[in-house]
Amino acid sequence: MLTAINPIATLSAIPILHAKIPALRDQTDRPLNPSSTRKVSGLTNQNRTENSLPIGRYLVTGILLIAALKIVLAATLDLYSDEIFYWQASTRPALAYSDLPFMAALLSGLGSQLFGHSALAVRTLFFLMGSAIPLLIYWVARPLMQRRQAMEAAALSLCLPLGAFLGLLAVPDVPLLFFGLLLIGCLERATRLDSTKYWLATGVAAALGVSTHYRFALYLLAGLTFLVSFPDQHRHWKRPGLWLAFGLLLLGLYPAVAFNLNNQLSGINYHLLERHPWEFQAEGLLHPFKQAVLVTPLLYGALLYTLFSLLRKARRGDSRHGLFGVFALVNLGVYLILAPWADSTRTSIHWPLSGYLPLLIFLPETLRDLHQRLSTRFSIKLATRVITLTIALGFTGSLVALLGVGSQGLQEQLRPLVGPGILSNKMAGWRELNQHVNALLAREASGKDWVIVTDNYYTGAQIELGLATPHRVYNIDTDKAVRDGRAVQYELWGSNASGLARESGRNALFISEDSTLTIPDKISTMARACSQFANLKFLGQLALFGGEKSFSFYYGGTIGSAAPGSICPLPSLGWLDLPQAGQEVAETLMVSGWVVNEGLGVSSVEVLLHGQIAASANYGLPRTDVMEAMAVKTDPNAPNLGFDGMINLAAFPEGDTELGIRVTGNSGEIQTFGIRKFTIKR
Repeated sequence: MLTAINPIATLSAIPILHAKIPALRDQTDRPLNPSSTRKVSGLTNQNRTENSLPIGRYLVTGILLIAALKIVLAATLDLYSDEIFYWQASTRPALAYSDLPFMAALLSGLGSQLFGHSALAVRTLFFLMGSAIPLLIYWVARPLMQRRQAMEAAALSLCLPLGAFLGLLAVPDVPLLFFGLLLIGCLERATRLDSTKYWLATGVAAALGVSTHYRFALYLLAGLTFLVSFPDQHRHWKRPGLWLAFGLLLLGLYPAVAFNLNNQLSGINYHLLERHPWEFQAEGLLHPFKQAVLVTPLLYGALLYTLFSLLRKARRGDSRHGLFGVFALVNLGVYLILAPWADSTRTSIHWPLSGYLPLLIFLPETLRDLHQRLSTRFSIKLATRVITLTIALGFTGSLVALLGVGSQGLQEQLRPLVGPGILSNKMAGWRELNQHVNALLAREASGKDWVIVTDNYYTGAQIELGLATPHRVYNIDTDKAVRDGRAVQYELWGSNASGLARESGRNALFISEDSTLTIPDKISTMARACSQFANLKFLGQLALFGGEKSFSFYYGGTIGSAAPGSICPLPSLGWLDLPQAGQEVAETLMVSGWVVNEGLGVSSVEVLLHGQIAASANYGLPRTDVMEAMAVKTDPNAPNLGFDGMINLAAFPEGDTELGIRVTGNSGEIQTFGIRKFTIKR
């Protein structure tokens, strides 16, 4: 398959070209002329023949291939939590939100306004920006090197797994990196040409960047470091172009600054303080190794070698190479230093991508240099194979990254092949949920304007996107919204529990996403929900992907304090005493344990083998020990909370067997717990 991928087939010829990128001496915005290029690089006839290869055609083919994959996958995948939040924010326009300024929401909203309310529409503008990254790299590189080498740098961006991935999802990293590269290109031209036009463009790029994400501050830090560190750049501090750029930057900072000043610095506090533990974590020391795996080891080594080469030239006063070295060093270095103290539980692993993209500009030069060194020490054949493998592994990593995320949209097809617990369903199942909710509202609400309430903000946002008829959506999220820095935003929108209280007297549909909750979490969630509604009544459940994504639905009665004597439909909590994990049995299996339901009580307990009902357990055995240990107060079956049963295994084959307990509450809600493996051995 790789042989057919044109960028790899072409780039495999790169190491044979021994010409070095010429030092920049021309003070125009044009690359060096062909005659000076031949003079500096010393191209042989063989070099010129290989330079005639149609790299442009290969680059276009690679871009189109990656773009086609992203379009197909973007149309298949549901929006995940970050994406759906930015879409929801776009329906409530503002200059800034609790966790970010306006850019991600603006792009999401424009996409849905132009192309409809679908996942692909929301992602459209992000897709265009992400797919333009190779072209932007070419534009940045073109004044510094030959046309072919600029194309090679652009093509190599398709071999950087997370770089090729950009635009598949509607996340702020796409415009962050787009505007970051645009800033680097404009700053390079502005400082080389002393051009007011490019200083203005630098300011616009910086303003757009800081309107995207707080992490864009590293680009500003790198630019400032560059202007201060190189003596030949000090002249710009005395000229109006730089100050015009600073003025535009201040305009771009206004949304984030104004929001934070008006909201107790909530955005800054989240990103700098609340999100990170700021306690040493040994796992953070593995940051370079994780990056090597993510980038692919050989390409990671080549990029670090490129950084070393740029910094070495910068020390000799080469500000052109120094500019790219500084931007790469600041972005990579800050994340490396902070890794042991920063947030490692969410998406921080992709942040260093902002440091790799500037290095791509000079990566072709590095590959040539490495090829020459390997050829001198070993052989040309071995050197060529190593460089080709570097590029091939990178491109393969890009395809794996795309297909790996894309597989989330093929849950039903892949789950029988890979088994349970492998695939994430954060980007799948939401369409099925919306179909179920719309059908439920049509049946239960009978055209009435019910309020919809969810236990977490991303379920609520997904439902808001897919509603067939307009309904106000609230959430009573006190967990994920806080962890993601969005609780303040829902407070401002009036879409949280406080806002719900103002809807007193209206009918409501309450939905909990059970697959994200442990049993204690679900009990806590239901207790909180019951305090919001007059009489919560279980309506049904939706189980997707073999139960790995599941929801429960409740009629909330009317919004307000619980009615006197109403009973909250709490979930059951239980324990399996027998069999022991790994126990060997022959013909019969003894099953025992207990179940508590402090709501309406338990109706039945069934034993599952390999997910199928094998027998009904005898529920109602006295368990005073459980009464005391669990402090049972309101379970109507107390103290008879135990169960047992004997299962005949004659019809089951030998080998490992999975057992589970299915409990049906008097509310009608079904839960499965106590999953345990034992062995049938005769």
